[in-house]
Amino acid sequence: MSESRKLAAIFAADVVGFSRLAGADEDRILARLRALRSDLIDPTIAVHNGRVVKRTGDGVLAEFRSVVDAVRCAIEVQNSMVERNAGVPEDRRIVFRVGIHIGDVVEESDGDLMGDGVNIAARLEGVAKPGAICLSEDAYRQVRARLDLKVSDLGLTPLKNIVEPVRIYSLEVGAPAEPKPAAAEIAKPAPIKRGWGIAPLAASVAALLVLAAVGAWITVGGRGSSPAEPTHLSMVVLPFANLSGDPSQDYFVDGVTENLTDGLSRIRDSFVIARNTAFTYKGESVEARQVGKDLGVRYVLEGSVKRDQSRVRIDAQLTDVESNAHVWADRFEENIGDLPKLQGRIVARIASSLHYELAMAQTEKGAASQNPDAMDLALRGWAELEQTTAVRTHREAAKPLFEQALGIDPNDSQALAGAAAVSMFEYFSGRNPDTDTDSKVTDQVDKAIALDPANIHAYRTKGQFLLFSRHPREALRVIDAGLAADSNSAPLLAMRSEAHTSLHRFEEAKADIRQAMLLSPRDPSMPMWNNLFADAELGLGRYDAAIEACKKAIDGGYRVFLAYLNLAAAHALKGDDSDAKAALDEARRLNPKLSVRWLTDHRPVLEPTFDSLRKVGLPEE
Repeated sequence: MSESRKLAAIFAADVVGFSRLAGADEDRILARLRALRSDLIDPTIAVHNGRVVKRTGDGVLAEFRSVVDAVRCAIEVQNSMVERNAGVPEDRRIVFRVGIHIGDVVEESDGDLMGDGVNIAARLEGVAKPGAICLSEDAYRQVRARLDLKVSDLGLTPLKNIVEPVRIYSLEVGAPAEPKPAAAEIAKPAPIKRGWGIAPLAASVAALLVLAAVGAWITVGGRGSSPAEPTHLSMVVLPFANLSGDPSQDYFVDGVTENLTDGLSRIRDSFVIARNTAFTYKGESVEARQVGKDLGVRYVLEGSVKRDQSRVRIDAQLTDVESNAHVWADRFEENIGDLPKLQGRIVARIASSLHYELAMAQTEKGAASQNPDAMDLALRGWAELEQTTAVRTHREAAKPLFEQALGIDPNDSQALAGAAAVSMFEYFSGRNPDTDTDSKVTDQVDKAIALDPANIHAYRTKGQFLLFSRHPREALRVIDAGLAADSNSAPLLAMRSEAHTSLHRFEEAKADIRQAMLLSPRDPSMPMWNNLFADAELGLGRYDAAIEACKKAIDGGYRVFLAYLNLAAAHALKGDDSDAKAALDEARRLNPKLSVRWLTDHRPVLEPTFDSLRKVGLPEE
């Protein structure tokens, strides 16, 4: 009998107190249950792209392609049951409890599912309160930004026959989410000094355009549809043109574009193409409709920036690629010295056209100010670090820029994160053997995050440091915190894939790297991401898929020993000894230290391949 493994969202539900109900009036309760299955449960599962796997007496087990679909289905069923039970005596009501988990499952030839993914969902259903929905931490992470229900964190909970405790979240259908603080309450604390990703110049401009553009989408571009429909808010911010006549201002204009991308990514249910893919269009003459078609988005935001010593002018327009019509356009021109005040005027001017949540998010984001000179230096430093060619040269150029920024403003969040990133790369490359690097990097990054909890660069730096230090579980927590701030960060998703692979969670690793590729399909890091995909396929024993991914990585320019090592391992495990030896020879040419001992210290995840690699020439020492 053939079987296959896959990642799936599992939905398990049953009736609370079914034995008692059946004992009181078996024929009637069975008839009601059959009716519920035929006109509510089965159709609702189908509408939300689910599949009924099997009946479990009074319950049902279903699989979904996404946790979002599974949770939406569960909420709809539970809401419908509240309506159907209205007026029914309490002792005769049919009440469901639901458990949802995302995990690895085994699908047998008859379509049945087995494995921990199924077992955990079933145990979650068992601990759910009547009428509630229990989610595992893995499932909750996928939907937390979309929930408008009351959520209770039940903490780590031991589950029967499950080796490790599972953190559980309970959704109480019908109970609204905890209210958010009023505007006046949010405004009370003294402003915190933050990095250039938040204020003043580029971020003030970004806040203006984010708010105005999204307001236009809600009031104009989304005409005839609900603003809550996430499929409509898909967008790319193309690199703004520098009209200053001074190429040295490119970094500033790019910073405006990055802040727009960052701001839009924070909007609930948005899908925003990552910066690296957007910047592959820089300098190209492209039509918005074609860009939208290439990237699968509905809206394209583009424009220009002109800056002189005292003033900045921004022109921007939002295009609906389906109609090729400009749904919004505006021009903004202000004195640079007025930017802190401008932020407040921007929010006040357009808040009336936005949903309260969006307006408050941007008000908080633009509340702080900082020294523009420090901001400029940090912008330049990160522009250097983002380069994918001559990496060492660019890091050396970035270092003094971050140091100068911190000399002006020691609390510049982006400069702190940048300085930490430079120290980290120097330490792990062997160019800085300072034993205090660990605490130095951690202190700088933690301070950056404390100053600006939305600083994605800081989360990336800390996550990478923990991965380099072989602490993948700690890295995963940091990466998840960063994704909570920006769920559309393709680099963080790729980094989370690497962490999952280190923990042998290969299906989760594949899911994350696929999402990164979807968000940034033209990313310069794509060849490296293909190698991360190969890591996961190799771990799953899918050697042909691993070989294909390795070749994509190498053909794309990722000609480093890791790609050739994965290629050698996949060929060796397939029994293609000659191809394996050729790939291993190239890997050893690129890294002469490569040996079983070196891999044990640096790539322990490859341990299952060691015997096969030994056979094609990998030395012990």
